[in-house]
Amino acid sequence: MSAPKKLFVKTYGCQMNVYDSERMAEALGSEGYEQVATAEEADMILLNTCHIREKAAEKVYSELGRFRPLREAKPDLKIGVAGCVAQAEGEEIMRRQPMVDLVVGPQTYHRLPAMARAVEAGEKALDTDFPEEDKFLHLPKARKPRRGPTAFLTVQEGCDKFCAFCVVPYTRGAEVSRPVERLLTEARELVDRGVREITLLGQNVNAYHGQGPDGEWGLARLIRAMAEIDGLDRIRFTTSHPNDMEDDLIAAHGDCAKLMPYLHLPVQSGSDRVLKAMNRKHNAAEYVALIARIRVARPDLLLSGDFIVGFPGETEEEFQATLDLVEAVGYGQAYSFKYSARPGTPAAEKPPVPDEVASERLQRLQALLGRQQRAAQDAMVGREVRVLFEKPGREAGQLIGKSDYLHAVHADAPADLIGQIANVRIVESRANSLKGELVTQSVSA
Repeated sequence: MSAPKKLFVKTYGCQMNVYDSERMAEALGSEGYEQVATAEEADMILLNTCHIREKAAEKVYSELGRFRPLREAKPDLKIGVAGCVAQAEGEEIMRRQPMVDLVVGPQTYHRLPAMARAVEAGEKALDTDFPEEDKFLHLPKARKPRRGPTAFLTVQEGCDKFCAFCVVPYTRGAEVSRPVERLLTEARELVDRGVREITLLGQNVNAYHGQGPDGEWGLARLIRAMAEIDGLDRIRFTTSHPNDMEDDLIAAHGDCAKLMPYLHLPVQSGSDRVLKAMNRKHNAAEYVALIARIRVARPDLLLSGDFIVGFPGETEEEFQATLDLVEAVGYGQAYSFKYSARPGTPAAEKPPVPDEVASERLQRLQALLGRQQRAAQDAMVGREVRVLFEKPGREAGQLIGKSDYLHAVHADAPADLIGQIANVRIVESRANSLKGELVTQSVSA
């Protein structure tokens, strides 16, 4: 038997890219590739890229440049670019970096085995189509090793919202939901491999409307069906749009015990004029009212959000409206960014807010969000929480895991609790984690 070929995958960006990277590695496994931890070991390097962050394409070209010495030392090394930058840039990547052998978009990575064969034969391979066939049906059935206690599961891809700042509709395409039975089958397989918590993924996950055995299902019904899977203890989902928080999904936060009390629900701005310019199709008052309804269903909910500051035309008064919304809502965690233009999006044509103004506003917003996050963590001290332990900690005899509220928790605990849920009393709030003391050995086996 020939020695296995070595594959190094570097993943940028969102959780869906993490999920996609796993699937790409499985697809290339059918061609004899095994994953390795470093680029120096690899026979093929695959960059799974993200187009959300500022200057995303330039960062990819810079990363490719760092691989040049590896290619010179190993002429047979194959280099590929996947993901959203690949979709957006296409042939331009190969033109600017001739050492790239393979470019594949996020909707066609099921074709990677044939593309790998082509590049091994000395050809270039490029595929950034939006094919009609379901890529998940065409992925090869790989061996399924045991894995860690948490996993991502993509249930929906693409977005039809066309927010003025966002490139996702152009790189991931229109909204598509996967069929119910395939998702339940994949979830059961994950549980059989040791997974205890599944996070359902989608660019707009609460827009999920997949075909079920008796018609179309929404996300709430899918969650309730997954909650019936023995051995699956926790369910989460991300990322959501306020306009798709339907009544049954709100209710599920109160009546589905396996759905965790953590919700990431981006609002982006507290200014109605800015929200309209962003094409968000909701206003600040509607968002605040929605949060109130969800908190009636689940009073202990920890809320997370996204914010963009310095959107073209944003005034100081409009930025203050964002601060006011944050104060009114209260976030346990949030992500905030300066606006940066994405080529091809409507907002890219508008004059930007001066960088120094946007930077100063971002600092003020992050300071407020940081105080709220710290307050949420400090409020956990003295409480008893359930922690799913995932891995050893930095110190001997220590394990790290996540609470129901997605807080990172570390505690002294025996190694056999990895993959188990235990009760932990929180004794200290640290910068980005909580310290706890084990109360019970296990509350879920």
